[in-house]
Amino acid sequence: MEFSKGFVMKVLVTGGCGYKGHVLIQKLLSAGHNVIAFDTQWFGEFFSNHPDLLIVKGNILDTDTLPFEGVDAIFHLASIANDPCGELNPKLTWETNCLATMKLAEEAQRRGVERFIYASSGSVYGIKEEEKVTENLTLEPLSDYNKTKMAAERILLSYSDSMNIQIVRPATVCGLSPRMRLDVSVNMLTMQALSKGTITVFGGNQIRPNIHIKDICELYVFLLDNPQLTGIFNAGFENKTILEIAELVQKFVDCDIIITESEDPRSYRLDSSKLLLTGFRPSFSVEHAILEIVDAYRKGELVDQLSSYNLKWMCKSILDKGKAA
Repeated sequence: MEFSKGFVMKVLVTGGCGYKGHVLIQKLLSAGHNVIAFDTQWFGEFFSNHPDLLIVKGNILDTDTLPFEGVDAIFHLASIANDPCGELNPKLTWETNCLATMKLAEEAQRRGVERFIYASSGSVYGIKEEEKVTENLTLEPLSDYNKTKMAAERILLSYSDSMNIQIVRPATVCGLSPRMRLDVSVNMLTMQALSKGTITVFGGNQIRPNIHIKDICELYVFLLDNPQLTGIFNAGFENKTILEIAELVQKFVDCDIIITESEDPRSYRLDSSKLLLTGFRPSFSVEHAILEIVDAYRKGELVDQLSSYNLKWMCKSILDKGKAA
């Protein structure tokens, strides 16, 4: 398949009203593309009106409601995100992350969509002893969430002969978004320091690879502009322990660090040498993310609220539905 770089495209972003979706869509609009944001809007939507943006509320499982007409490329971000949320309803997690991905790919192929960029997860590798966790290592996912991401990758790769498939395995994302998440490590620890004056670290030796939200979204646009870069790419540039992140936060916020025992064995590290060989370079760091969050909080632009925690918000939604019934 041949593609032209730099021309205006009609782009469908599933999960477009999510944490990454809001930042990605802003970049796509700035690049001049026409964008459709498709999302359940469980956590709301925070876009300003834009003539090139169409916001569609819907469930990714209902393929018939997806607006495919004229779409050139799909960014598939929609999923039940992270391990605790995945465990809340494993059946829904498998349906949303795998079945819906298969239905989306089938319909995209049928409609002649040529570009498909998928947000997988760096956690698909499981626990690795290797210092350099590269794309050629075996996948040994631990949780339902990790397993669904691995399975979705396999599904999409089976369409490589008919669509341009680009898969990104991101590190843990950090930094500000209009739809903020405070349940990811850097953001969570920074908010604890700001709102409570204390950071609670469970264990602390677990390693988390990190990537700034501006960098991961810039990478998605970079891949859109470089269709020759097919296959799978790790995307994480700072492998830090949870305690190291907490100590970095402490440099900028006066707080205490309390370390408690943890049975959480999950340690993820990523090597992104393959991605760097493409010419892509990150521009932001964990420190940038911390400083942005601190600044926004102190200006009153960021508050610690329930909807910024995926699991808590989903549990509240379930309870509210139960009361309404």
